[in-house]
Amino acid sequence: MAPNLTDDGMCFCCGINNPIGLHLSFQWEGEEYVTYFTPRPEHQSYAGITHGGLVATVLDEVMGRLLMVRHIPAVTARMELRLRQAVPIGAKVRFAGRIEKERGKVVDMSATAQLPDGTLAVEATGRFMIIESDDSTKGGAG
Repeated sequence: MAPNLTDDGMCFCCGINNPIGLHLSFQWEGEEYVTYFTPRPEHQSYAGITHGGLVATVLDEVMGRLLMVRHIPAVTARMELRLRQAVPIGAKVRFAGRIEKERGKVVDMSATAQLPDGTLAVEATGRFMIIESDDSTKGGAG
């Protein structure tokens, strides 16, 4: 049975119905699909530093949502991160996703987290698998 990728509004990153979600919004900036997120104290690991798992989650989301808006039903198969600098609490971070390569049922993606001064904080690469879905026109991300 094919998975159902219907967006029910409960996605942790973008779901409008999720009371504890991040409620991110996304837009195109040139060839990149982008969201901005300002981490709050409840998003930290060490004092003043955003939890790396949360940064990874937003990077995954920006790549997955890019596929969703292009009507490509896909899920994350693999993701790798390279931390260059910690993401401070309170900084408005720019997350941007791009498609690097498409072949068959595999899409290779990349994403970045950039600090307000332009510093590259985190780089991600992801491999997404295109899947048959019960509702591929309303696919969810990640």
